[in-house]
Amino acid sequence: MAFAGLTMDQAQAAVQNAIGGEIVTTTLEGRERYSVNVRYLRDFRQDLPALRRVLVADEKGRKQIPIGQLAEIEITSGPSMIRNEDGLLTGYVYVDIAGRDPRSYIDEADRLIRDKVQPPPGYAISWSGQYEAMERVKERMKVVLPLTVFLIFLLLYLNTRSMTKTSIILLAVPFSAIGAVWLLYLLGYNLSIAVWVGLIALLGVDAETGVFMLLYLDLAYEQAKREGRLRNLAELRTVVLEGAVTRLRPKFMTTATLFLGLVPIMWSIGTGSDVMKRIAAPLIGGIFTSFLLELIVYPVIFEMWKWHSEVKKSGESPALNSESRGRGTG
Repeated sequence: MAFAGLTMDQAQAAVQNAIGGEIVTTTLEGRERYSVNVRYLRDFRQDLPALRRVLVADEKGRKQIPIGQLAEIEITSGPSMIRNEDGLLTGYVYVDIAGRDPRSYIDEADRLIRDKVQPPPGYAISWSGQYEAMERVKERMKVVLPLTVFLIFLLLYLNTRSMTKTSIILLAVPFSAIGAVWLLYLLGYNLSIAVWVGLIALLGVDAETGVFMLLYLDLAYEQAKREGRLRNLAELRTVVLEGAVTRLRPKFMTTATLFLGLVPIMWSIGTGSDVMKRIAAPLIGGIFTSFLLELIVYPVIFEMWKWHSEVKKSGESPALNSESRGRGTG
C-alpha cells in the first residue's frame, strides 16, 4: 500500500463499502423508513477471485488498484465480531437453554469446561447474560427478603401489639408457600427473578388476609367475653366457629377479586407475558392454599391459644371458689 501511495483507511474503506456495504441515505414510505445500502453486486463479491478484484481508489480517484495486489485474501474460521470488555478482547458463545433452569445448567457446563478445556495463557472463561443478572439479584435478595419479612413483622406487631397474634398471622406464609411451590411445579416454571418478585408480593397478600381472619376471630371472642359466653371449651369452640363463618364471605370476596385480576395473565400472549406469568403464578397458587388453610387451621390455632392462655385459667378459679364455698357451708 505504501508503494502504491495508499493508506490503511482507504483499503479498509474499500472492503467496508464494496463488500460489506454502506448506508448512503434513507427513503421514506409513508410513516416507514428504509435505509439505502450501496455495495457491489453479488457476482463481484461472492468468491475469492472476485474479492481479489475489488478496486481500492486513492483520495483523488486518479488510480484504482485491485485489493488482491495489496493484501493476501483467504478464508479462515474466526469470531464474527471482536468485542472489548474490561480492556480485553472478548468473544461470546451464545447458549439457548430449554427445559431446565440456567443455574443448574451452568453449574454442570462450568464443571465440564474446567475439566476438559484448558485455555491458553492469557485467556479466561466466564459466564454472563441472564445467569450474571440472576447472580446479582441473588445477592440483592439476601438483603431484600429478610428486610421485607422484618418490615412485615414490625408493621403487624405495631398493629396487634402482641407477639402471639403476629406469629399467628405470619403462619399464612407457609400456608401460601405450599400452593405457590406446587403451581410452579405443575406449570414447569423454574426459579427466576420474576418468580421471586411474585413470592415477595405474596408475603404482603398473606399478611393482609391473615390480619382479616384474626380480626374477625378476635371480634367474636371479645363479644362473647363481654356476654359471659366463655365458660368452657365447647362455648369457646362455638365462638371461634362464629368468627370463622362470619369471615367466610369477605374472605371469599377478597380471594375471588385477586383471582379475577391474576388468572387472565396466565392466558396472555403479548410482549412481556412470560415474565408476568411467572410473577402471577406463585400469587395464584399461594392465595388458593392460603384461602383454604386459613379457614381450616387458623380457627384451630386461635382456639388452642385462647383456651390455654385465658379461658381455661379463668374457668378454673370460679370452680375452685365454688367448691371451697360448698365445703364451708356443709
